[in-house]
Amino acid sequence: MTITYEMLKADPQVIAYITAGNNALKVLGFTEHDFPHVCLTAEIGAKILTALGYDEKTIELTKIAGLLHDIGNMMNRTFHAANGAEISRTILERCGMPYADIAEVCGAIGNHDESTGKPISAVSAALILADKTDVRRSRVQETCMENIIADIHDRVNYAVTRAEVQIIKTDEKNFIRLCLDLDIAFTPAMDYFEIFLSRMILCRRAAAFLNAEFELFINDSKIV
Repeated sequence: MTITYEMLKADPQVIAYITAGNNALKVLGFTEHDFPHVCLTAEIGAKILTALGYDEKTIELTKIAGLLHDIGNMMNRTFHAANGAEISRTILERCGMPYADIAEVCGAIGNHDESTGKPISAVSAALILADKTDVRRSRVQETCMENIIADIHDRVNYAVTRAEVQIIKTDEKNFIRLCLDLDIAFTPAMDYFEIFLSRMILCRRAAAFLNAEFELFINDSKIV
C-alpha cells in the first residue's frame, strides 16, 4: 500500500501528536504550529517543486515531510527537528513506507530547523523554504494585544497581513520569492530581520540547492 499525505493527515497518531505539540507551544507562548501551519507548509513545498518540474513522488514526499516536520514539539521545542525525525520514522515504518522513502522524509525533517539544519535534498530544500516563509497574522495564538505588542515574534507575525510565495522562471535563472505586506505602523521591517535573518539565510541556501535564487519583497520593495 502506498502511503500518502492525505492518509497521514487522517492518521489518529499523527493528529494526536501534532495537536499535542501545538498545545505545548501555545502554553510556552509560541506561534501556531498546528494543522494550518503544517498543511500550508506541505502545500507550499509541493507548489515550489511542481513549478520547478520535479516528479510526483518527490512532491508527495515533500508534502509528507511538511505535514510531519513539527511533530517533535510534542516532546520539547529544543531539538524538535531531530526528535520529529525519529517520531516520524516510527510512524512511517508502522504505515509500511519503503525505507528509502522514510530516510528521505526523516532527513528533511531533521534538517529543517535553522539552528542545526542544511538543505540535503530537494525535499529538505522545499521543506525549509515552505516552513520559513509561513509568516502571517493568524499564527499568533496570544489574544491580549498588549502581550502581542510586547513579544517581537508575535508582533512581527501579527503585522504581516499578506504572505505569498511566488516562483518565477526565466531563461537565465529561477527565483523563489517571498512577498510580504507588513503593517509598518505596527512594527518596523527591521524587527522582521531581527528574528528572521537566520531563517532567510537558510532560505537562500535552500533555493540555491534547487538552482534558484531567493528573494524577499516587503511592501512591494525588494529587500533581499
